[in-house]
Amino acid sequence: MILTETLPGGAMWSMRVARHRTIQLTALAPGANLSALFFQADNPLDRLNLPDTLKALHTAKLTAGHVLMSDMGHALASITEDSLGWHDPLAGFITPEIVRASFGEESYQERRNEFLRNSHDNFLVELAKHGLGIRDLVATVNFFSKVTADAEGRLHFHPGHCKGGESVTLRAETNLLAVFSNCPHPMHPPGDYPRVPVEVSVSPGIPPTGDDFCRNFRPECTRAMELTERLYL
Repeated sequence: MILTETLPGGAMWSMRVARHRTIQLTALAPGANLSALFFQADNPLDRLNLPDTLKALHTAKLTAGHVLMSDMGHALASITEDSLGWHDPLAGFITPEIVRASFGEESYQERRNEFLRNSHDNFLVELAKHGLGIRDLVATVNFFSKVTADAEGRLHFHPGHCKGGESVTLRAETNLLAVFSNCPHPMHPPGDYPRVPVEVSVSPGIPPTGDDFCRNFRPECTRAMELTERLYL
């Protein structure tokens, strides 16, 4: 490992990760949810586009083999390993309004570092460290959470999807800016504010070969990889 960090519930984290290094996320207890934004670190205007990603992959979930694609059609990161099998790309991130409605309101003055955080504010804090702001808040991945849609298009959150100990590994296909917020899923049932630690580990990696599983998952993945490789000729 190059770096390992444990993010307690409510924490936020961001880092520039060099191309082809891996990021492993591990839920250290049941009920984890880690909301994530991804940008091409050398050109943050090129950021994760989940609608295009899901359309290209013909999916409404994310798991191993899937490539996270950008506005410009580049491959930002690939999911190379996944012990859970389903991560939510549909529901977005939790806001101050949702936190107040679901868990109540506790200020920093009352609880200090144990106050009830939300991903909207967490993301803005981390984005500001990289010269980004509110216009850079886009659709997020919610790792370790499962949301399905019924025949009428209604979304349903599945409590208990993450049992604890599950992990997902991403390979950076560009120089990647990863931004994480360890806050509850926006559809988490009201009650006690969940505080589930998640471990983030960054490791050396190797470039994908021609027979790479993610590269060949769909023709759209191959094209995204090839377009990305042109950036580094």
